[in-house]
Amino acid sequence: MGVRLKFNSAAYRALLTDPKMLADLEGRGRAVAAAAGEGVEVLPVETPRRRAHVVVATTTSQAAKDNAENNTLIRALDAGR
Repeated sequence: MGVRLKFNSAAYRALLTDPKMLADLEGRGRAVAAAAGEGVEVLPVETPRRRAHVVVATTTSQAAKDNAENNTLIRALDAGR
């Protein structure tokens, strides 16, 4: 026998659209970008549902090349924990 879970959709929606959640994610994104080095930034994202999320991406060709060769962004993810 398994355990049945009933998810509270309204609570998830409230959590994902909360400004505090966005602020926390932006802080984590900035930490990842700082750990990844120059040429990496947190980019603004607009979503139709206004869910909180951030994108950390390379903004220079040199950073993109470094990321492709060394997985710089993936290695920097621990900084966001």
